[in-house]
Amino acid sequence: MTSKDNIAIGQLLSLLESRYAIRVLWALKDGHPQTFRILQDSVGNITPNTLNTRIKELRAAGFLDHGSDGYLATPLGLDLLKRMGDLAAFANKWVASQAPAKA
Repeated sequence: MTSKDNIAIGQLLSLLESRYAIRVLWALKDGHPQTFRILQDSVGNITPNTLNTRIKELRAAGFLDHGSDGYLATPLGLDLLKRMGDLAAFANKWVASQAPAKA
């Protein structure tokens, strides 16, 4: 991995580790637009101010857009979500490895 790769990964992780950023994007993984209120409900426990901030950041990064029916993931955002989908299989494998051994 080159230092250019490390910088790019660092920038992406910096954006995604912002509170609720991944949840906002994940809530749009099905490709259907959501209004602000529906998106807030989909994410759960997020204040309107925080949601507004995450939306602005994700839009500036090119992952989210706003159409006539609400917010939706852009093709770039959907590509990221597809790649994040591999995390589900890994997460399940990891959780299973953390379970105490049965006697």
